[in-house]
Amino acid sequence: MKAVKAHIGRPLPHGARLIACDNSGAKILKVITVIGHKTRTGRYEAGGIGDVISASVVEGKPDMRKQVVRAVIVRQKKEFRRLDGTRVKFEDNAAAVLKDEFGNPKGTMIKGPVAKEVAERWPAVAKLSTMIV
Repeated sequence: MKAVKAHIGRPLPHGARLIACDNSGAKILKVITVIGHKTRTGRYEAGGIGDVISASVVEGKPDMRKQVVRAVIVRQKKEFRRLDGTRVKFEDNAAAVLKDEFGNPKGTMIKGPVAKEVAERWPAVAKLSTMIV
């Protein structure tokens, strides 16, 4: 049986700042682009839960700062609706830094809750998370 993805809005546009919720060395990420999304001419790309983004490290360890990294969005403040009718929202916008394009996280632990939609799409991220909502 194939799972049907819930309709998730994209509230995090180009330039949004997210908290890095893992122990990779980054603290705050700034969204550069959303990988794999196409938009109309002149429209900013925006991402939501489960999307892979390209981001620059704004704050963090000195060796991580000013680097461009890939990350997956694991929490968003804007509520989204699941197929069973429940609405879910989190306290902050957060992302986990990825080591490679296959979805393996750079850190060894993810702090805070992770959305169930992310856990289904990125099993390596789900394995490191402490709580799945």
